[in-house]
Amino acid sequence: MSGESPRRPRTAFLTALGVTAASAGLWLGLGGTSHAAAGVPTPDHVVVVVFENHAYNQVIGSSSAPYINSLVSDGANLSSSYAETHPSQPNYYAMFSGSTQGITDDSCVTPGFSSAPNLASELIDSGKTWATYNESLPSQGATDCRAGDYAQKHNPWFGFSNVPTDSAYTFDQFPTDYSALPQVSYVTPNLCSDMHDCSVSTGDTWLKDNLGAYATWAKTHNSLLVITFDEDNRLAGNKIPTVFYGQPVAPGSSSSTTYNHYNLLRTIEDMYGTAHAGQAANSDDITGIWAS
Repeated sequence: MSGESPRRPRTAFLTALGVTAASAGLWLGLGGTSHAAAGVPTPDHVVVVVFENHAYNQVIGSSSAPYINSLVSDGANLSSSYAETHPSQPNYYAMFSGSTQGITDDSCVTPGFSSAPNLASELIDSGKTWATYNESLPSQGATDCRAGDYAQKHNPWFGFSNVPTDSAYTFDQFPTDYSALPQVSYVTPNLCSDMHDCSVSTGDTWLKDNLGAYATWAKTHNSLLVITFDEDNRLAGNKIPTVFYGQPVAPGSSSSTTYNHYNLLRTIEDMYGTAHAGQAANSDDITGIWAS
């Protein structure tokens, strides 16, 4: 376990600069000029939503997921997208930090156990803005192991001392003014909404009801919605659905290139010109789906 203490929140610093909280609360980072790598866009906002435990063919093309499939039709589909391992938690750490950080199960971690580089620390260090919105999280920055339908194992940001805990919001704090979103944010539905304990149809409806308006807005505001899964149902070689939607995406595009969570991490890093965490440094950007 790292001996480092969590980084001091920047709320006071931002307030001193005259930066006010958006309707969702104050996110971390100061913003600034972005320098995307060649071949990937620089969206004004990226929102990544992670669902649970379903294989590609359980969602893509399924009548149980009409909304997700409508996003495929007008967005981009990765038809060979894979998770790294089983069970859930190591995959979340992989997609967030380029490494499973030695985690092999779903046991609750000690908050701030690692100081390894990760997407949030890289964005903050580069002057970009970052936050997470977590359904059923008891309160902003709460590091509970379990609370009703909330599970810490789906929230890897709490494992890092270099990610301020107060950058983790409840989903109720997700802004209604989408221009107030940080440049990059993750959304974690609770154990029912994410399809872990409830059906594909339940999760699909939750996505439409809660982020459908953002998806529509993203289409005309240089912004991006990414939908992915932590792992499959253990019956499909860990092949998972991954869908991109928004103005930077070529409508109706697809890629059969084999990608995984490390490629997703690398792509977001390169959108904003940050360093590369863990295995993202050895991974390629996701290409072939972007609008010219």
